[in-house]
Amino acid sequence: MSERFSLKDHLFNADTIGQLASEYARVDGFDADRFQAEALSGFETRELLERLDWIADCVEAQLAPDFPTMVMQLRAAMNPPLDPKLTDDDFGQFIHAVPGILAVRHGLEDHRELALDLLEEATQRFSMEFYIRPFLNRWPSEVMARLGDWVGHSNYHVRRLVSEGTRPRLPWAANISLGVTEAMPLLDALHADPTRYVTRSVANHLNDISKKDADAVLEMLAAWKKAGRQDAKELDWMTRHALRTLIKQGHAGAMEALGYRPDADVVVERFSCSPSVMRGEAAEIDLTLSAGTRTPVLIDYIIHFRKAKGELAPKVFKWKQAVVDGKPLVLSKKHRFKADATTFTLHAGLHRIELQVNGRVIGSQDFELI
Repeated sequence: MSERFSLKDHLFNADTIGQLASEYARVDGFDADRFQAEALSGFETRELLERLDWIADCVEAQLAPDFPTMVMQLRAAMNPPLDPKLTDDDFGQFIHAVPGILAVRHGLEDHRELALDLLEEATQRFSMEFYIRPFLNRWPSEVMARLGDWVGHSNYHVRRLVSEGTRPRLPWAANISLGVTEAMPLLDALHADPTRYVTRSVANHLNDISKKDADAVLEMLAAWKKAGRQDAKELDWMTRHALRTLIKQGHAGAMEALGYRPDADVVVERFSCSPSVMRGEAAEIDLTLSAGTRTPVLIDYIIHFRKAKGELAPKVFKWKQAVVDGKPLVLSKKHRFKADATTFTLHAGLHRIELQVNGRVIGSQDFELI
């Protein structure tokens, strides 16, 4: 059996730490060999984010104790910015998070502006989305003013930081005290950005907001469509991405925003699922749908999984975007019940599958998982 992939070992190992050591060797007096030995010796007992803090500890041990001098040293070790000709998928390397960690440790209270300057430079090598958040919590008005300046920055990584760093529910990151809609003026300024890396962040941010204030998100998307500042195809992609949680929930306003009528007059001629299925095997799902007039449809199915104590918990799965026009729409698919899934455990017993069309459940069937 092959060994399970380890993200922490993939990101932090002899090769990546050797690379970082060579970069900090540009700093006068920095002992790269000492740093590499110390950093690697502390990895075994530390998880991913703990390793990042440990790397910062090992770097900091050889830097000046006063923050202004430390900033000059951190700048001296920086590589050139990430490729400015790219427009997406250029996150950078985790080893370059060190300036952000040290900015929070030593700049948060007494060197706010210098620390923000450092984050502005560092995010062009590795996203500083985790490290801007403590500054937002400590200095909300001052940092929001700086972010307002950055929406027009020439480097798209800095522009993305404005959106990503203020997300209400940023994965892995600390919470922020901003109101859930407080950063929406910044998103408004960024939504017409020419780079997908920025617009994806804006859409993800709106998706976060939608979980608390769906109406605010729908109103903003409608305003952007009316303004016409973003390319129509890109705005369509942003809209679908921003509304993905609401769509799974069958939210009527989100459906209408994407052109799907929740009250569409569709008829389910057939909806069936295998009456029983073994764990590790696949259920056969068949659907025949008809409509009297041309009708765009967004088809999902919901499986209500049996939990350990017997209750059912729903999970929505995407199926098909289509148009029912003139003749019945016939679909079939297989849904595999993975016996070795790592995210949840399958439990034998009665389950239910529901058909959801344009956000409305219009069919259901029970089946047995064996």
